[in-house]
Amino acid sequence: MPQPRASSASRPPTDAAAAPPWHLLEAEAVAARLASSATAGLTREEAARRLAVHGRNELEARKGRGPLAIFLRQFADFMILLLVAAAGISALIGEIEDLVAILAIVVLNAAVGFVQEYRAERALQALKELAAPRARVLRDGQAASVPAAELVPGDLVLLEAGAVVPADLRLVEAVQLRVEEAALTGESQPVEKRTAPLAEADLPLGDRVNMAYSGTVVTYGRGKGLVVATGMATELGRIASLLSATEEGRTPLQQRLAAFGRQLSLLAIAACVAVFLLGVLRGEPLALMFLTAVSLAVAAVPEALPAVVTIGLAIGAQRMVRRNALIRRLPAVETLGSVTVICSDKTGTLTQNRMVAEAFAVDGERRAAAPERAAEAEPWRSFLWALALNNDAAAGRDGTVTGDPTEVALYLAAREAGVERPALEARAPRLAELPFDSERKCMTTLHRAPDGGGVIAFTKGAPERVIALCTARLTAAGPAPIEPSALLAEAERMAAEGLRVLAVARRDWPAVPERLAPETVERDLVFVGLVGLMDPPRPEVPQAVAECRTAGITPVMITGDHPLTARAIALRLGILEGPEGRVLTGRDLARLGPEELAAEAARVRVYARVDPEQKIRIVEALQSRGEFVAMTGDGVNDAPAIKRADIGVAMGRIGTDVTREASDMVLLDDNFATIVAAVREGRRIFDNIRKFIKFVLSGNLGEILVLLAAPLFGLPLPLLPIHILWVNLVTDGLPGLALSAEPEEKGIMERPPRPPGESVFARGVGLHIVWVGTLIGALSIGAQAFAMASGSPRWQTVVFCTLTFAQLYHVMAIRAGDASLFQAGLGSNRPLLGAVLLGAALQLAVIYVPFLNEVMRTEPLGAGELAFCVLAPGVVFAAVEVEKWLRRRGARGAPGPAAPAR
Repeated sequence: MPQPRASSASRPPTDAAAAPPWHLLEAEAVAARLASSATAGLTREEAARRLAVHGRNELEARKGRGPLAIFLRQFADFMILLLVAAAGISALIGEIEDLVAILAIVVLNAAVGFVQEYRAERALQALKELAAPRARVLRDGQAASVPAAELVPGDLVLLEAGAVVPADLRLVEAVQLRVEEAALTGESQPVEKRTAPLAEADLPLGDRVNMAYSGTVVTYGRGKGLVVATGMATELGRIASLLSATEEGRTPLQQRLAAFGRQLSLLAIAACVAVFLLGVLRGEPLALMFLTAVSLAVAAVPEALPAVVTIGLAIGAQRMVRRNALIRRLPAVETLGSVTVICSDKTGTLTQNRMVAEAFAVDGERRAAAPERAAEAEPWRSFLWALALNNDAAAGRDGTVTGDPTEVALYLAAREAGVERPALEARAPRLAELPFDSERKCMTTLHRAPDGGGVIAFTKGAPERVIALCTARLTAAGPAPIEPSALLAEAERMAAEGLRVLAVARRDWPAVPERLAPETVERDLVFVGLVGLMDPPRPEVPQAVAECRTAGITPVMITGDHPLTARAIALRLGILEGPEGRVLTGRDLARLGPEELAAEAARVRVYARVDPEQKIRIVEALQSRGEFVAMTGDGVNDAPAIKRADIGVAMGRIGTDVTREASDMVLLDDNFATIVAAVREGRRIFDNIRKFIKFVLSGNLGEILVLLAAPLFGLPLPLLPIHILWVNLVTDGLPGLALSAEPEEKGIMERPPRPPGESVFARGVGLHIVWVGTLIGALSIGAQAFAMASGSPRWQTVVFCTLTFAQLYHVMAIRAGDASLFQAGLGSNRPLLGAVLLGAALQLAVIYVPFLNEVMRTEPLGAGELAFCVLAPGVVFAAVEVEKWLRRRGARGAPGPAAPAR
């Protein structure tokens, strides 16, 4: 992992190992500490010297593995090695078809693994591309444009609207400067910047209003800032370091299959050795028993399992694309089925990432929207005029409004109430203005009165500031005495609901004042009303949150936004169920140790004002409690936590390239509800994988028992090696793959998530494998004994046919979960029905086609023998249907599964 250079924030040029953070210092002290000038910047010679010392202002990527190394690494997996061994055995016994099929599966899995690791190597490259290509600086007191990579600590950078901040800056000048920091902090609104030092050392990034950070965007105004950190020492660089250091965990599917492969290999080896020894002890030819044991080893290892998993996940990924979710790692689809907690960023994920006027308090009345014909009577007329005219947003020819998000929201609120800004402005043009100032916290515009009788001044700003300037309030009956405490109390109530509150006032003048100054214009105002704005929740999210709860999944909000705003949104979405729900801030979180945070994580559902490193701590705290965590987000600040989570979900529309590269899944419609659809798909896929395991291992156990039991009962070897491999092909092949297309089971989203450590043999799967495998083995041995007792010379073909049809009946019986096949319908999985019919046809072909008789060592059966081989294995189907009926009956008599307490 690259180490941050000891140049900027950590050890500035003037050296201050234990110096206070930059935001605590006066601008002059910052310049002195950097040995620079807050008015002229550095000299060109000094900048060149520092560039040689501190290096380029670039993000460093750790040296990653090359493509060949990544590809070869894919073959280190235990299941892959097992398949390679099976391929070697197939080649040894001359089964070229099996050899080709197994090697194709191995290469396919290696390719999938290669893609998922290679894209991780690209995440830092995408982060590097966020850097601004050029920057405007003052050197030798003269403005110059230089490559952003050549900035050094102490450079004086010039900022203007539209510019990307090229490094971490301590601002020394800010003229109406606003910076969009959502990608870094999660703050939904552009942050208004100022230059005065701040008092608290541990302020979150979003509250350090005298700083501007690399990768953020200036949306309004202009300013200057001294570079205090470059390259990997910036906040963006710190995120790059976190991305480099964060390792991706193995998915539940990978963990389960690895354990499954180890267990299966040991059992297969033991069974094959036992079959070989028993046959030799009975006097069977050594070569025949060797080939039989080897063939049984190939059959016992379900080489189709990786293919079933890959194809099942690929089908799931295709289905998810149709639902606006792009899967970047195939195992991510299944992983969502194990998720117990979804940690979601607020801005743009749970909310619409746009400001909307949601509350109006005018004339002592609180409303969610302006009344009909509001613009025709006071005080609503003055209120709406103020929203439209005291506003710098602009509408294009297509009606799209652009500008500061707050002013866009006010513009649209007036338009929705029937006040069109262009028409009104034609009657009441702006004559003068006092721009917004962070010290005054308000803005005033002066307009010619529409009736031509003087000038109207509209003022909007912070309630505490505007109300203090008012001497009366406007009512339907005209001006009335003002009660500042009541108005401030209403503003506080609105703020407590997570709204950003602005106050609106007016004053009438006979003409534009000669002295256009705040102390002249902004006094003796008449209060008109309050407006509350919010980035509203996406309308589909509350239902998605409710579905998560029904499915036993806990939704958690993690945001860089203000705690009051986070609480308000969480209450509206149902993430918090009451006002007593706790919101943990980044400052509180910083004081907690790992064990304390893990304890808090069991209760806290909303985290506010957190930084990127703290998001990782939250994810790790939840994981330490055994939770399987999905993390969603759109900003650069979300990328490290997205990578660390069990599954990372990025927003496709507003998400950054860095976030998408670090993610496992991208939501193309930025819709939180799509995650619920992905959870449903993940559960369906794992259900089908489990059905495949039940099917294949039951059949494999039956084959092993047939070969083990025959010598014990004094019977000759019931199956030849070619028979074992054929059964393996006909039953494990197409029918097994077709199980991946099985529809979801009823109530799939009404059960709690699988415990992440749950074995694939849990929930009755292991027991089912044992008793069904035993039944298949018993039927096959019984068929051999019956055929031999009746004197049939075709007894080996009878065993072969009975074993095959038993497994085809079994796959049809298990395909619908606990539901009866007759309830699910034969046609609900047409690929499986087709595979079973094809398997049956192929089995009849090897019995009745003369050429295949010779190849497969079979003989044509008589009508009675064929009827026995087709009908007798139906016992397996009937027995499994009875098992499912008993499970359904037990489920009806027992309380439904409760979601784990969260």
